[in-house]
Formats: sequence, C-alpha cells, structure tokens
Amino acid sequence: MKVTCRLVGGIGNQLFIYAAARRLAISNHADLCVDFASGFERDSTYKRSCQLNHFLIPDNIQFKNFDISFYKRVRRYLNRKINKFLPFKYRTHICQTGDDYDSRLLELRFKKNIFLEGYWQSERYFKDIEKILRTDLKFMPPVDFANCEMKQQIDKCVSVAVHVRFFDRPDESAGSNVASDYYDRAIAYIDAMEPQAHYFVFSDQPSAALSRLAFPRGRVTVVSHNQGDENAYADLWLMSLCQHFIIANSTFSWWGAWLSERQGKIVIAPKVRINHGKMAWGFEGLLPDEWIQL
Repeated sequence: MKVTCRLVGGIGNQLFIYAAARRLAISNHADLCVDFASGFERDSTYKRSCQLNHFLIPDNIQFKNFDISFYKRVRRYLNRKINKFLPFKYRTHICQTGDDYDSRLLELRFKKNIFLEGYWQSERYFKDIEKILRTDLKFMPPVDFANCEMKQQIDKCVSVAVHVRFFDRPDESAGSNVASDYYDRAIAYIDAMEPQAHYFVFSDQPSAALSRLAFPRGRVTVVSHNQGDENAYADLWLMSLCQHFIIANSTFSWWGAWLSERQGKIVIAPKVRINHGKMAWGFEGLLPDEWIQL
C-alpha cells in the first residue's frame, strides 16, 4: 500500500504536508510517495518549488514528478468529486475540508492506495511520531560564510528569533499583517524573562520590519542575506538554532520554532483569527498547547 501526498506552497506548508502524510503512512504500514512537482506547475505568482531536498529525509521515501497532462488533471478532479460523497474511511482521494484539525485522519485505516491533498496544519497530525520526524527533518545546513558567521552569533548569546511576515503592504493597518503591538508585547515578555536577550529579525521585508518595531538598543540583528525562495531553508535553519521565538502568523516561523530542540524554549505566537484570501491563522489545532499566545 502507498500514501501519496502532493506538495504545495512554501517550505512551511510543505513540511506540514510531509509530516501528516508520513504519520498516515507509518500508522498503516504503507510506503510514502511525495508528488514534488505537480503542485507547483501553475504557481506563476510565487514560482515555488520543492524544498524538502534540504532535509535528511530517508532514502526509502519516494519523490516523483507526476504527470499533469490534461487527462490526468481531469481524472484527479473527478476522483476528488467522487470521494467527497464517500464516508471518510472509504475514501482513496482525501482532500482537507476547512482549516480546523480533523481527527479522522489519525483514525484512518486503509487497504488501498491513498492520495492526500491539503495543508494539515496541526502538530496533532504527527505528534505521536515526533522523534521520527525530528530525525527526518534534520537540516543539511548551508556552508557559506554569511550563514556560518550568523550561526556563531546566534550560538554565543541568548538568541530570540523574531519573524515578521508582510502579507499586505507594511503600512496597511488592516488585512493579514499582524499588528505591531503584538511584537511590542512579545518583546516585553521575553525581556522580562531574559533581560540580556538578543533579537534576530527574519522578514520578507527586513527594512520595514525594523522600522515598525521597537527593539532594545544594541540588542537586535537583522538577518537579510538569504534572499529568494530557494534560500528560505537557510533562514529556517538559522531560526531553529535560536533559544526563544516570536513567530508571525506564518507556517514558516511555526516550523522554525518547532524544529528547535532547545529545552525550555519560549515560543510566542499571535492570538488572532484570520481567515481570508491570502492566509488562515488561529484555527483549532494550529498551535501546540505549550506555546504562548499574545
């Protein structure tokens, strides 16, 4: 038997998809196959691609470039439609419905090949195989001078990764951007716990992030040398090396915090509910119970 999952989105979404599919395969003693290409063929906006090649994923996990000819697309479309009307336990083409955690995926036992589509953004989908995933998702770290030097800076202080993601223009007060006062409260919280903390800022618009947020004088470093989607893994690696985390409403920094193996790490996440166009956040199951919501 085989579970095939289809990758879509950025590196954070890809990690969620892989983790949920990996757990589903293990619980059913099935092989795992990753469709690493078809989900990106029509991505003309972001031009993303598979980023899982930056991790030490076992050799027995198959990565295949699936045919997306017109015939194959029509067949997949019909499979989706037909399976929607079947009881969940009898489906062979499983599409996520809504954003909330769906416990049915954990309970699923199947005897035929399964095709899995969706984002599956919850630790609950893979918590019971955490040790396996932490082995699978060890980085193949970058070896260039800039990233190695930044690692040294992170290692020698009480480091806090701060992720600022702009889904809309930085000056827009509404929309999908998290308000600046969230970061103010999160920085104040960390500073009360760690008065000597040094803040490492990761952002898709570093200058805008620095201008909008108030960091303690002399205790902030902007990480801006890893540009482009192909270098996102390097920022994620650096982020995961930090001791504490102030994440954005973003799966990217969600994984930066989760992949850290630091004992006693503080993870602060925005307590907001967003569900429109560009992104979703705050739905059931998204954040681990031990993370702090502000």
